[in-house]
Amino acid sequence: MMGLRGTATAKGMGAWQQPVSLRQVFGSALLSMAILCTGILGGCAGLVNGTKTTTGQAAFQVSPTTVNFGKVGVGKQTTQTIAVANTGTMPVSITQATVSNPQFSLTGVTLPMSVATGQSGNFTVAVTPSATGTLSGTLTVQGSAGAAPAVVNLSATAVAAAPQMSLSSASIQFGTVGIGSTANMNLTISNTGSADLTVSAVSLTGAEFSVSGITTPKTIVAGQSAVAGLSFQPKVGGAAAATLSIMSNDPAHPTMSVAMAGTGFQSGISLTPSSANFGSVAVGSTNSQTIQIGNPGTSVLTITQAIVTGTGFSTTGLTVPVSINPGQSTTFNAKYQPTATGAASGSITLVSNAASSPTVVALTGTGVVATQTLSFSTNTVSFGNVATGTSSTLPVTVTDTGNSNVQISQIAASGSGYTLSGASAPVTLAPSQSLTFNVIFSPTVTGSVSGSVTITSNATGSPSTITLSGNGAVTVTHSASLSWTASTSTVSGYNVYRSTTSGAGYTKLNGSLVSLVNYTDSTVANGTTYYYVTTAVDANGLESINSNEAVAVIP
Repeated sequence: MMGLRGTATAKGMGAWQQPVSLRQVFGSALLSMAILCTGILGGCAGLVNGTKTTTGQAAFQVSPTTVNFGKVGVGKQTTQTIAVANTGTMPVSITQATVSNPQFSLTGVTLPMSVATGQSGNFTVAVTPSATGTLSGTLTVQGSAGAAPAVVNLSATAVAAAPQMSLSSASIQFGTVGIGSTANMNLTISNTGSADLTVSAVSLTGAEFSVSGITTPKTIVAGQSAVAGLSFQPKVGGAAAATLSIMSNDPAHPTMSVAMAGTGFQSGISLTPSSANFGSVAVGSTNSQTIQIGNPGTSVLTITQAIVTGTGFSTTGLTVPVSINPGQSTTFNAKYQPTATGAASGSITLVSNAASSPTVVALTGTGVVATQTLSFSTNTVSFGNVATGTSSTLPVTVTDTGNSNVQISQIAASGSGYTLSGASAPVTLAPSQSLTFNVIFSPTVTGSVSGSVTITSNATGSPSTITLSGNGAVTVTHSASLSWTASTSTVSGYNVYRSTTSGAGYTKLNGSLVSLVNYTDSTVANGTTYYYVTTAVDANGLESINSNEAVAVIP
């Protein structure tokens, strides 16, 4: 065992006094521990010695502690975010936040601001320079409950106001556009600087592209934007590209460019996909795929017939005749419902007014024997020892591992103390779909208890059974008993602290000072390790440093 050691500083009425040895004020104290257990089951472990630590009650920290806004235009506001985190063991209220330089300010915060233990909040600090030069200042954050204040150093370099051009995109992709059709997109030109931006000229290469909506010279005030309209109207099929150049009085980027691209598409029923393979489908089940019909031409496409061939194949969502405008599209579903096992093939033939008519979608699939099977995440559920008057819950997952739907008509539990949750029936599972429910064991008497869960369905091997087992046990009550060597100096009493982390996070257990040199902690939980320290307190309320750390392992 280690005694109390170290030094402390005592504060008088008017000035700080010389450091005083705690060994002189409080003498020495040794902390020891014994584990007391009551009940029928389980035992208790011993203890080991640890190292001392100190801990605070109310504390917070800010991040970052240094903020450099870099270059900021005169008259332009720039913001940064400051995080405030509660690092203590009790809630802290941020009561005051002040800046030393009026060119810095705070926004988006209302004080006082409460920050719970382990939580954090944010400040927004802004700078708005009034003249060129180097700016500096401090942000001082103060909290309640004696928490130490935090200081953030602020700096910025104020530069002369200047415009800054920003584009919403550096490239514009028009995609595939039918010949003779027009695709339109917008480009936003923004002034993110602190002075007026003058767009002096706009030039464009590429005969199939155009720009509109902006006349030069164009003035955009700071913080505002203008929209230019861009168009692509292909005259021939194939890929096309162009470059849009924008000139302005932005000193850093006097010319900015935007790459534009698109593809002209010849007239013709474009089908996506052009074939459909349904794979293996259980007899009596249905699989479907979506087919898209596009019109990349310059005139209305009219589909007059949709002819389906092949046993088990059909369509839904397509009623002819149907008209599709240039550049538009529509969709329908191709379906496969085999009536027998084996490979099958078919087609969908679309007849239209397109030059390429008719257009054919090839269909293939394989009918297979329907299988309805269930698998379980476990066939046995063992709860082990569960104290009487309490409950334990374990999950079970049921999965349809066949190729057809399975109808579960009943899920039932038997056995004293066993119940289910989330096991409502009837329920239908599609192939690969799962259902998870919980088995709950709530023993009312001691001893071994067996039971089962029965799942009734149309799957092969129904009904299926999951075996349940558990043991009702008497609740074991644990406690930890502390004792320490009395101080050789006169003290008013002792404080006892506990944590579940070695060397940190201690919480005081006693409400008033402990006058004896022993203490019993009856609030321990099973399966937890605790770390204890004690301190001595004199008549002036001065508390010593922590004693050595003692460990209690609760089984």
